Amino acid sequence: MLETIDRHAASTAEVLGRDHIDPRVMAAVSRVPREQFVPEDERHLAHGDHPLPIGHGQTISQPFIVAFMTDLLDLQPAHRVLEVGTGCGYQAAVLAELADSVDTIEVVPELAAAARAQLARLGYANVRVHVGDGRLGLEDRAPFDRIIVTAAPERVPEALTRQLAPGGRLVIPVGAGPWQQTLLIVEKDEEGRLAERRTIGVAFVPLVAGDA
Repeated sequence: MLETIDRHAASTAEVLGRDHIDPRVMAAVSRVPREQFVPEDERHLAHGDHPLPIGHGQTISQPFIVAFMTDLLDLQPAHRVLEVGTGCGYQAAVLAELADSVDTIEVVPELAAAARAQLARLGYANVRVHVGDGRLGLEDRAPFDRIIVTAAPERVPEALTRQLAPGGRLVIPVGAGPWQQTLLIVEKDEEGRLAERRTIGVAFVPLVAGDA
């Protein structure tokens, strides 16, 4: 799996400024057992570089996309991270390997409960799983140094940019359909001004509303 991620990274050198994923990110990916986050009947496929269904119309992302988005975040050990779209908890576990704390929101209560239990079993005490509408973020836990969104809205939610700390970074897929999405980097400077950069085309499930 790691070798495949490296091969894909060469095609995104223009975005990353290098032809490989940050070694810290690769080490984090290697420490997280992806097979523990997929349904039992899919575990023989867990180390392939492709998404897999996890139920409720959701998927676990392709390992390269997990590594690539994590790399774009430029995580530091003291960072507080918000993830929108917990899914099975795999991306949250990778983030938890690199950051101080991770708050993650999931709209499907059953997925949130399963992710919370699995993350606890694996010892990720620095992750908090919340149920709610990810488009609204977590106002009471803001600001966040980094925000990552793993489902696609049609536009960047204003609540998420508001909850981004000065000097912070948001990585988010945006687009109306799965083949019309672009992965964006949104940065907030120390004066609160936002700058947006487009990276690669992606295909994520839609970011849907839920109970806040």
